[in-house]
Amino acid sequence: MDRTVLNSANGEDPEPTSISSGGKKGGWTTFPFTIATVAGIALAFGGLTGNLIVYLIQEFNIRSISAAKIFNVVNGCTTILPIAAAIIADSFTGCYSVIWISSLISSLGLLIIVLTAAISKLRPPHCENGSNLCKYPSEVQLAVLYIGLALGSIGMAGTRFTIGSMGANQFDKPKHQGIFFNWYIFTMYMATGISSTLIVYIENSVSWTLGFGICVAANIFALAIFLAGSGFYHHLKPQGSPFVRLARVIVASFRKRKMVLSLKSEDYFQGPDTADYKVTTFPSKFFKFLNRAALRAEGETEPDGSTRQPWKLCTVQDVEDFKRIIKIFPLWSTGFFLSTPLVILGSLSVLQALAMDRHLGPHFQIPAGSVFLFTLMPTCFTVFLLDRFLFPLGEKFTGHPVRPLQRVGIGHLLDIVGLAVLALVEAKRLKIARLHDLQGQDNAVVPMSVFWLVPPLAIAGIGEAFFFPGQIDFYYQEFPASLKSTSTAAVALYMGIAYYLGNAVIDLVRRTRGWLPDDLNKGRLDNVYWLVCVLAGLNFCYYLVCSYFYKYQNVETVKVTDESTV
Repeated sequence: MDRTVLNSANGEDPEPTSISSGGKKGGWTTFPFTIATVAGIALAFGGLTGNLIVYLIQEFNIRSISAAKIFNVVNGCTTILPIAAAIIADSFTGCYSVIWISSLISSLGLLIIVLTAAISKLRPPHCENGSNLCKYPSEVQLAVLYIGLALGSIGMAGTRFTIGSMGANQFDKPKHQGIFFNWYIFTMYMATGISSTLIVYIENSVSWTLGFGICVAANIFALAIFLAGSGFYHHLKPQGSPFVRLARVIVASFRKRKMVLSLKSEDYFQGPDTADYKVTTFPSKFFKFLNRAALRAEGETEPDGSTRQPWKLCTVQDVEDFKRIIKIFPLWSTGFFLSTPLVILGSLSVLQALAMDRHLGPHFQIPAGSVFLFTLMPTCFTVFLLDRFLFPLGEKFTGHPVRPLQRVGIGHLLDIVGLAVLALVEAKRLKIARLHDLQGQDNAVVPMSVFWLVPPLAIAGIGEAFFFPGQIDFYYQEFPASLKSTSTAAVALYMGIAYYLGNAVIDLVRRTRGWLPDDLNKGRLDNVYWLVCVLAGLNFCYYLVCSYFYKYQNVETVKVTDESTV
């Protein structure tokens, strides 16, 4: 593959690779391996989760609410547990080992799921939907199922975002890292869309065994491609746990809380080899009480310059790394309520689709669960358009690239617009339901095409193309160098939290208002969307404040940007 094709049309040569630089590892040479790995993982993940609720209900006779709860647990694990994988990668093993071990675990879990589909004794007897004579699965059958789902979830959690960090680790320039993240998101979304349509169709119409078998094959393919690139990867080896070093800053600053801060840079501990540290002079004034952690006291260092008491004396770099996390946290917290509206939009739009005309021609009806493609496809198209044309063109005319936080802010705004348009569409649907007197009929289908959902969901998808890669790029650049895996997992973490926050908002509305009955034609889903739109607007204001006062920490980024971000 020509490496120049992968770079944005910016007129610059791509970063040197191991081939062109006389043995240097990393760079664009690793790109096909990491992106193919992402594709295989996303295919396997989408094929498992995209139809999981249907599988539990139809093949295991699990009731719908219980099946939804199991589905929530699986999604929660795959979005929250990446932070655990990141901690292991950053502290002990590095990304490479976490990815291949996690891939083996997820392959084993998927294989167990295939066995539950292939071996009838691992499932209860089949029964018709709605029958009161359905036999619930035995404890052994549930145990096998849960073990498969647990292993699959844990393994997927260890690979999906860690591969993003490792892929970006192959590049030195933030610009090239940003390009990688664009393709990472594009590949993930495209592969998920393919699996959630093609593989789900095979599971529903051909065979569950074949469908899940394809997931296993895709996961093993991803592992094989990843291992095939082993000789090309640039490996970042952890130098001890960065989390322990950050904890030492808190402990040391507390233990030295009565010491008077010095105005001389030589009074602060730079480490045994100052060439390895970015900060070798006076620590910053931000949260300056933490500077006491690096303040030297008599007898705290060895003759070689190392510290005798690491829980009492930290390096200036460790102190500054901890300050970085503090500075980033307010912006990170905006992600909760940025992702929560998308969670609500994603779940409730499916219910909208069920109450709308989904026919495409006289004989084909679009599955309600496939409406997420109205969001997914615009996301993929926009990511490609931004990376290949719009961002390079904008940089050519303005002289500097679009800043990550500006990109995230645009995504914020588009999501609010999408929610507002979706509320208007729902208001129109309810009006048609009243005109046809359908509110007295249970779960009646309103004579309004499901394609009315395309504009709002497409706007939301375009918003995702701005903020999701922008956030990953921002955190990867701004997190301390020792926490690169944690930086991408931090995005997954707030996505997982937002998933549960979205459910909490829906439950709260159901308990306090009459807007979300089981029959949407009798409710006011449009009011729910307006409520979420207002919450998203308030969060956007909070984001603007946080981004205005944030100053980029990355040295290369500061060279091409102002101190403020928007």
